[in-house]
Amino acid sequence: MNWNQVEGNWEQFKGKVQQQWGKLTDDDLDVIKGKRKELAGRIQERYGKAQDQAEQDIDSWLSRH
Repeated sequence: MNWNQVEGNWEQFKGKVQQQWGKLTDDDLDVIKGKRKELAGRIQERYGKAQDQAEQDIDSWLSRH
C-alpha cells in the first residue's frame, strides 16, 4: 500500500492510526487529514521521537497495512 491510498481513505484509516499511536487524539487526527508530514509531526510531539524515527515508524506501519 502507498500513502496516497491512506490519504484518500483517511476516514477509514483513522482508527488504525489511533490503534498504532494511541497518544494521538481525535483532534490530532482531524488536523492530520491524511497528510503524512502532519502525522510524522504529531508522532514527534506526542512520543518525543526524532523526525527520521517517526518516518521509519510510519513506513513500518504502512508496510503492514
